[in-house]
Formats: sequence, structure tokens, C-alpha cells
Amino acid sequence: MNRTSVIPYSVLRELPNSVSDLTLESGIENLLIGKRVWCLYRVSTNQQVDHDEKNEADIPMQRKACHRFAEKMGWTIIHEEQEEGVSGHKVRAENRDKLQIIKEAAKRKEFDILLVFMFDRIGRIADETPFVVEWFVKNGIRVWSTKEGEQRFDSHTDKLTNYIRFWQADGESEKTSIRTSTRMGQIVEDGFYTGGSCPYGYKLVRQGRVNKRGHELYDLVINEDEAPLVRMIFEKYVEEGRGAQSIANLLNSLNVKNRSGQNWHPSSIRGMIKNITYIGILRSGESRSQVLPHLQIIDEQTFGAAQEITKQRSKKHEDTRHVPMNIKGQSLLAGNVFCGHCGARLSLTTNGKGRPRSDGTDAVRVRYVCQTKTRKHEPCGGQTGYTLHILDGIIEDIVHEIFRRVKCLSKSEVLGASYAAKMSEQKAVLKKAQREYQKAEHDLQGLRNEVVKAVNGESAFPLDLLSSLVKETEQKCVQLQETYQTAQAEVEKSDVLMDELRTTYNQFISWSNIYDTANIQTKKMIVCQLIERVDVFRGYELKIKFSISVEQFLLGLDISA
Repeated sequence: MNRTSVIPYSVLRELPNSVSDLTLESGIENLLIGKRVWCLYRVSTNQQVDHDEKNEADIPMQRKACHRFAEKMGWTIIHEEQEEGVSGHKVRAENRDKLQIIKEAAKRKEFDILLVFMFDRIGRIADETPFVVEWFVKNGIRVWSTKEGEQRFDSHTDKLTNYIRFWQADGESEKTSIRTSTRMGQIVEDGFYTGGSCPYGYKLVRQGRVNKRGHELYDLVINEDEAPLVRMIFEKYVEEGRGAQSIANLLNSLNVKNRSGQNWHPSSIRGMIKNITYIGILRSGESRSQVLPHLQIIDEQTFGAAQEITKQRSKKHEDTRHVPMNIKGQSLLAGNVFCGHCGARLSLTTNGKGRPRSDGTDAVRVRYVCQTKTRKHEPCGGQTGYTLHILDGIIEDIVHEIFRRVKCLSKSEVLGASYAAKMSEQKAVLKKAQREYQKAEHDLQGLRNEVVKAVNGESAFPLDLLSSLVKETEQKCVQLQETYQTAQAEVEKSDVLMDELRTTYNQFISWSNIYDTANIQTKKMIVCQLIERVDVFRGYELKIKFSISVEQFLLGLDISA
């Protein structure tokens, strides 16, 4: 029984291009022009997910089917190409290397038939794949599928049929993608790992979980050897204000290697800072799990502070940034101090015109200076500069006063006062929103009544004007209703508010305990998390805006700057 064989590509190039050049003695009489076959096999990326649908045919099965079909047809397979992990629905033809290799060979007339298991192996993009197939046919290459026969373009009906076939394949891919994405989302929401790279700080273990086909699946667990380094990275980023480059340099200087035994790269540090897995949340697309305590390496407050620092350091927030871009220098304020007269940011400058030291050399004088005057050279009513140790000293006094007020009261007193003040504020907002909404509803009803009068010819106002006013007032009512409902929801979240206050209290106590003995980098980061903005006026008069969480916490402590 004859068997289909694959002729090496190097041998194929030496074959004659005409049947008349072949002789029976050559031993290759079965390689008649018109029967030289190239095969293309493709599978999409396999992921660890419990599919409800049957898996696509794998490459060995596709190859077996193509060889059987070629043998049945009396063709000779002379070359094969295969694509692994390439989506025919998402990756366009120009980005598929194997398909481009086949097209180049077709231009050189190196084969006669392109054979695939099914036509969707060529692609599933409705607005592209039919034209890719047509390109082969126009270049003298017959395109066959083991399941669907030959793809022809002899008539308008052929073209329409082919387009419908690939349109259906495209739709099936999209539906499969949606089903897979939905299923993966459901698995994640149930708290299970769906695959992908294992984040640093975790390891993959088999814990007996299997999919519907009986295959045992991996689960994430904390790697106790790596987790301490993850905590250190977040601590350096949040508490000391180090950036990704600084942290990477620190780890490399300590000869601490990454999982692959290489030096750390800043991009790896940035990826870790943004990874919500560290607070025990798994994700897949838009889906998120609940917080899973057994996977939590970093607490939510530290993670949230890290995200705020990252956000503030982005170029998008350059004008409103209150977190220092870096922790260099000895200034307590950096990035969050502004001129109270013109609103420009204050920057640091140094000169040697201070009082002479005991050895006769000039002391370096460090000042915060207004950028309007020093860089833009425009008029400003404020001082040109503010001496660093004076301004920083005032800020430190305020910070110490905050910590003193917090620590001189019991935890229950602090939380009770803050909670009562915040709830009072929220109830006042709710009452105002309710009042404005009710007034808008009353106005709307009045306008509707006036419309009825206008229809009956009893109103002094034209109907078109009343209709316009009704529409505007209806929109206003919708907006005010949303505001009212939001305010009501805030009042009802009393448990959430108390939890937030407890977390802030614990953070305050932690800061107060380490502040006086901390280095300037840590002090700088504590201050920037306490204070969002400092506006400085002549004579060192200050206007301080605390961060939202701090303002909420200090409401009942009667602390003002």
C-alpha cells in the first residue's frame, strides 16, 4: 500500500518544473506537477480553563487527517507549516509568519495545492480570510480542506458562499471567545486561578481541583520564601518613597536576584506594584474575585497608597501632584507646596550666601522659591523664597500636633468623635440634596400643569417654551435624584465608614511611633500622605489642605492649620 510521504524542501527545489523532464528511472514518477501539496496546521493558545465546548483539533490530529486525505487523492505532501498559539480570529494575515512563508512559496510556484484540515485553519476573520484564500487561487494555488472540499471562486455564487462560510467562522470564534471569557470570569469570581504566569511571591501547587475532563489544575499559594521581598518592595515604595529604579538598584546592590537568577529590572518592580493579586484578588479581564485572605501578601491600605503614589507621579498629574517624584534631598515638602499668591509650585534652590561656619566657609542656604518669579520672571505678590528650615519646621510642628491630639485620646474617643462629625456632615449633604430634589420635582409638576393650561388656551406662556422648560427640568430632576441617592447611600454605609476610620487610626499611630526617629525619606512620604497641598503666603502664613482620608479622620478632633 502506497503511503503519503513528506519530501524535504531542499530536495524539492531541485526537482524539474516540467512533467516531460521526469523519467520513470528517476524514482519520483509519482510527483506530477499539479499534485505537490503544502499543508498548514494551526491551533489557538491553550489555557488552563474548563471549557464547556469541545477543544479544537490539535496539530497531530490535523496532520493525520491531511495525510489520509492526500493519500486518498493521490497527492504528495512535500512541506508542512504549523502555527501554535495563533488565533485565527485575532491575528491578521500580515502578522502570521507561517502564512507569509506559504505565500512567498506560492509566488515561486513551489507547490500546487494548499491543504488544511478545515478552512478556518487559514483564518476566521470575515473581512480578510476570504480574500487571503482568493489570493492563493488567483496565483494558481488550489485550496482544499479535508472536511469541506475545494474552495473555488469561479462565480459570484462561489464568492458569496465563501464569504458566508468565513463570516460564520468569524462569528463562532467571537461567540467561543465570549463563552470562554465568561467562563474564566466565573471561575475567577469563585476564587480559583485560571492560569498564566505565576506572580513573584506565589507558587503553583496541585490541591486536588480538576476540570470536567478530569485534568488536575494548579492553584496559587503564597511562596513563603518570596513573600517577604514583596512586602519589602511595597514598604520601600510607600514608606520611603523609592521609585522602581531605586528599588531595583537596591536589590541588585544587595545581590538579591529575581526568580530566574537575574538582576531586577524597574519594569518588573512597576508590574508588582500594580498587581492586585498581592491583596488577595484574582482577576480575568473585567472579572474580579473577592478578597481571598489566603492569598493576601499586602494589606489593602498599603496597596492603595502605592497606587496613589504611582498616579501622582504620572505626567498626567504634573500640575496637581502632591507626592514627590523622588526622595532625594533634605526637604520635607516636595511636589505639594505652592505659592499662595500666584498658585505656582515652589521649588528648591541652594546658594552659599548663608552665615559663615566656624571654619570660615559659607554655609549653604536652601530655600523654597516661587517659579513664577525665578523661572517665568513674571510679577508675583509673594516672597521670592521661603527658608527651608523655617517652613519645614512649621510643618513638623503641625504634624506633631496632629499626632499629639490623636494619642492623648483613647481609640474609642478618637473614632467616636471622627465618626460623629463625618456622619453629621454626610447627613447635612443628604438633607440639602433631598431639599433640592423635592424643589425640582415641585417645579416640574408646576410646569406640567402649565402645559395643560397652554393646550386649553388658558396659559400666558407659549407651548413650545413650556415644553423646553419641562425637558430641562426633567433632566435636572434626574441629576438631583442621582445626587440624593448617592448621599443616601453614603449615610447608610456606617459600617464601612467605621472600618475606614479604624484603618486610618492604626496608620496614624504607626506614623506617630516612627516619625521622630525616621529618616528624611520616610518623613517626606508620611507628610505627603497627610498633606495634599500647602499654600504659603508672605510671612509664612499657611493654608493647608489635608488628604481626603485625613480630613475625614480629623473632623472631630478640632485640628486646623
